[in-house]
Amino acid sequence: MLRFHIYDVFTTTPFTGNPLAIVEGADDLSVAQMQTLARQFNLSETIFVQRPDDPAHTAKVRIFFPTAEIPFAGHPTIGCALHLARDAADTITLEEQAGLVPVTITRDGGTALAEFTAPKLPVRHAPTPPHAMIAAALGLQPARIGPHDPGVWQGGPAFLYVPVADLDTLAAARPLEPAWTGLMAAAEVDSACLYTATPEGLRARMFSPGAGIPEDPATGSATALLAAQLLANGALPEGTTAQHLTQGVEMGRPSALRLTVDVTQGTLTAIRVAGSAVKIAEGTIRIP
Repeated sequence: MLRFHIYDVFTTTPFTGNPLAIVEGADDLSVAQMQTLARQFNLSETIFVQRPDDPAHTAKVRIFFPTAEIPFAGHPTIGCALHLARDAADTITLEEQAGLVPVTITRDGGTALAEFTAPKLPVRHAPTPPHAMIAAALGLQPARIGPHDPGVWQGGPAFLYVPVADLDTLAAARPLEPAWTGLMAAAEVDSACLYTATPEGLRARMFSPGAGIPEDPATGSATALLAAQLLANGALPEGTTAQHLTQGVEMGRPSALRLTVDVTQGTLTAIRVAGSAVKIAEGTIRIP
């Protein structure tokens, strides 16, 4: 039997945020076994904890969608780091397929906050599909796309970023077939992140039905890569900027993320994403 823990991530309130399964003692599991367990949990992501290749690091981890392994993801990194830190460690270093991911833990009373540094800085991934194609795949009018230009960015995972006019437009969006599959093929991605500005910061939604995630309540990797999208649209000044982002509201699982970006001479130099997590369950599960 394997020990597992369930956390709600990017929240301090149980039964909100993004659920995560953490499976410990996964050193002897095959990729097929890990994929079977991820399908069984059927959460947006499951993270498997193994012994690190370098004993100076905290752990080696493998992250899976219900359908496939991925090289890096934000909410598993945050949740797993807080789980491994318990009440003692201030720094966690995770060996992920995308590279080493350092995570800093800070505490304010009984609340712990984890902040990871993105292992890769985003780069352009593919040409941006036309506004009309994007709008048709989301059930929107082309005029509701903007004011930023959409973009496709990669930094481990890849996302199509779609700015929309307001919260009503964000709430109305949903993937529509067959236009959605055509859009994903044109952008060479599986996922789209929609966002709009609010007085409190940014509100986002993330759709990835092809990866087994109809909608994600909180996406740390998409939040990290959003830095490149914002910089390309002139929305990030020189120096260090912190942005607060809310996701999951439309699906009844509000999540709170903090994006901090360092810009030097007009270039991204570091991206950090922070959030909290709350444990809601633990138990044992059979080895497939």
